[in-house]
Amino acid sequence: MTATTRRILAIALAVLLTAVAVGHAERQARRSYLAEAQARTETALGLTTNALAAYLARYEVTPQLLAELDAIRLMVTFPDDPIRRATINRLLEDRNDVVGSSDIYIMRMDGETIAASNHARPDSFIGQNFIYRPYFYDAAKGEPARFYALGTTSGVRGYYFSAPIRNLAGQIAGVIAVKVGVDALEMGWRGSEYRIFVTDPEGIVFLSSEPDWLYGSILPLTPDRLSRTAASRRYSDAALRELPVTATDSAGVPLVRMMADGGPHDHVATAQVMPSAGWTVHVLLDSAGALTDARIATAGVALALCLIGVGGLVVLQRRARAAERLAYEARAKADLERRVAERTADLARVNAHLEQEVAERKATEAALRSAQANLVRVGKLAALGQMSAALSHEINQPLAAARNYADSAAILLDRGEVARARDNIGLILSLIDRIGAIGRHLRNAARKPNQRLDPVHLPALLEETQVIVGGRLASARAEILVDLPPDLPPVMAGATRLQQVLVNLVTNAADAVEGLDDRRITLSARLEGDRVVIRVRDRGPGVAPAIAERIFDPFFTTKGVGLGLGLSISYNIVKDFGGEISLRDAGPGAEFSVVLPAALPVSEVAA
Repeated sequence: MTATTRRILAIALAVLLTAVAVGHAERQARRSYLAEAQARTETALGLTTNALAAYLARYEVTPQLLAELDAIRLMVTFPDDPIRRATINRLLEDRNDVVGSSDIYIMRMDGETIAASNHARPDSFIGQNFIYRPYFYDAAKGEPARFYALGTTSGVRGYYFSAPIRNLAGQIAGVIAVKVGVDALEMGWRGSEYRIFVTDPEGIVFLSSEPDWLYGSILPLTPDRLSRTAASRRYSDAALRELPVTATDSAGVPLVRMMADGGPHDHVATAQVMPSAGWTVHVLLDSAGALTDARIATAGVALALCLIGVGGLVVLQRRARAAERLAYEARAKADLERRVAERTADLARVNAHLEQEVAERKATEAALRSAQANLVRVGKLAALGQMSAALSHEINQPLAAARNYADSAAILLDRGEVARARDNIGLILSLIDRIGAIGRHLRNAARKPNQRLDPVHLPALLEETQVIVGGRLASARAEILVDLPPDLPPVMAGATRLQQVLVNLVTNAADAVEGLDDRRITLSARLEGDRVVIRVRDRGPGVAPAIAERIFDPFFTTKGVGLGLGLSISYNIVKDFGGEISLRDAGPGAEFSVVLPAALPVSEVAA
C-alpha cells in the first residue's frame, strides 16, 4: 500500500469519525440548550403564577368586608326603600374607586341587581339578573365564592368575588359581588420573550399575551365541555374555537407547536394549576433561540474537530513541508488562543452575573429578616400598649376606694377612734394587694392563669364591691339594691378577680342609668342546680341586638371614651372560673348574668 493510499484512507477515517462526533455533539447541544430554556420558562411560570395570586388576593376579602357594613345589611333588610338604594349606590361607587375594582354590585336572592357602583352608566347592572352565575348561587348558600367570565352586560372580562349579605335578623338576604378587571395583567405580559396564557378547566384560553389565542381551546371542544360553558354563560356570546396545538420533540425535550406571528412556532412549554382561582397558567418560550445557540455550539465543536484533523494532516506532512507546517501551526495556535480567550471572557461574564444574583438574594434575605424583626417589635409594642391601657382602666376603682378609706381614717383619727381607723388602714392595705393582683391578672390575660379556685362568700364580697364603686354610684346618683338569700352557698372562684368582674358590671350599669329618672341597679344571686347565677340589672336604654353580639369583643365600646377592654377581660375571667357570662334585654334596661359553679358541701355533691 502506497503512502498516498494510506493518506487517503486516513483522511476518510478522520472525516467519518468527525461526522459521528459532530452528530453526537449536535444532539447534546440541542438537549442542553432546550433544558436551559425549559428551566427559564419554569422560573417565569413561578413568577407569573405568584403575581396572579397576589393580584387576586388584593380583592378576595373585599365583598366579605362590605357585606358586614350596617348600611348594606339595612339595605337588604329593606330593599324597596329608594333612599337607601341611592345611598348604597353612592357608597359602592366610592368603594369601587378606592379599591380599584371594575364593578361592585348587590343582588337580591332572586338574582336581580338592586344597587351597583356603575348605577350612573348606560351599561349599569341595576335591573340585570345574574342568578345563572355560579358566584351568585354559591354565595347564596352562605359561603364566599369566586368565578371568572366575560361580562354579559359590559362585555368586559373579569374575575368575580362574592359573599352573602345577612339582614338584621341574621338571614341571608342578598349577595354582593366585586368584579376585578384583568386587562392590565395582559398588558404587562406583552412585549416579553415569553408567550403567556391562562385556561379554564375546559381548556379555553381566558387570558393571553397573544390576542389571537383568546377564546380558543387547547382541548377538543366536546359537547360536554360546550354545555358546561354555556350553562354558566362564562363567555357570553364570544365565538369559541379549537386552537391548532401539536406536540413535538427535539433531542428528547417535549415541545408544543402553536401558531404565532403568522406561522407555526415550536415552544418550550410549562404549566401550573392555580386551584384557588380555577385556572391553569401556561408559559411558552420559542425554541428558535435555543436551537440557534445549539447550532452555534455544534459549529464550534465541528470547527475544533476540523482543527484537530488539520493538525493531524500537518503532522503527516511535516517531513515534506516543515516550513509550511511551522507557519500553519503558528496560525492555528493563534486562532485557538483567540477562541480560548473568547470562551474565557464568556465564562467571566457568566460568573459575574452569578455573583450579582447571589448578592441580590443576600440583600433580599437581609431585608426580609429586618422586616420580620420590625414586625416582632411592633407586635410587642402593641401588646404593651394594650396591657398599659387595661391596667390603668382596671386600677382606678381600687384606688378610688383606697382614697375613700384614707379620708375616713383621717376623720376617725381626728375623733380619736383609733381602732376603726386601724381597720380602714387594713382595708387600704388589702386594696393595695388587690391592685397588685389586678396587675398580675392583666399580665396573664393572654394565657390561661393557674390561680387556684377557692370558695368565695358573696355577701362579704358584695359589701366590699359597694365600697369600691361607691364614688361612681354617688356621682351618677344611682341606687344599688342587693338581693341575696340567706342560704346562698359560696361560689368557686378567685375573690380578687371576681370582684373585678362585679366592679366592672356595676360601673357599666351606673354609666347606663346616669341622668335617667329611674337610676336603680339590682344586684341579685340565686342557686340554680349546682351553679350560682349572679345578675346585675339596670333600668337604662338597653343594648341593641347588633351591639350585643360584639359586646364582649376586645376594644369594642359604645362610650365616647375608653378602650373597650373591661367586658372582654371580665369574659375571660369568668371563663377561667369555668363559668359563663351573658347579656339579655331586660325591658327596660340590660341584665348581665354571671353563672359560676357553687361550692356545695361534700355530702350534697355526693347526693
